[in-house]
Amino acid sequence: QLQLVESGGGLVQPGGSLTLICIASGNTLEYHEIGWFRQAAGKEREGVSCISRRGRVSLYADSVKGRFTISRDNAKNTVYLQMDSLKPEDTAVYYCASRVRYDSSWYVAASYDYWGQGTQVTVSS
Repeated sequence: QLQLVESGGGLVQPGGSLTLICIASGNTLEYHEIGWFRQAAGKEREGVSCISRRGRVSLYADSVKGRFTISRDNAKNTVYLQMDSLKPEDTAVYYCASRVRYDSSWYVAASYDYWGQGTQVTVSS
C-alpha cells in the first residue's frame, strides 16, 4: 500500500511562488502515475496536473498551464509541483494522488487509488 504525504503549502502574495512536495512511502512510486488536485472552499475537487510514471509526459489544466510545472524523482519517491505567478484563485487545498490504471482521463479523481492528506495554499495580499 502506498502512503502519500504533501508539504510545501502556505501563504503567499499574488505573483509569488511555492513548491509543493509529495513524498511516497510503503511502495515504490515508479509504477504510479501521479496527479495533483485541488479543492477550493465550496467547490469540487479539480485536476491540476499529472505526470507519467517515468516523467516523460506531463499534463496541465488550462487554468495553470504556463505557470505550474510538475516533475518527479523516482529514486527519491517524490513528486513536485512548482507553482509560479500565483493568483488568488489558486487558493485551495492541494492533494497528490496516484494510480496504476490509465483507463480514465487524468483529471478524473475517482480513477486514483491513493491520496495524501492535502496541504493548504493561500494566495492573498
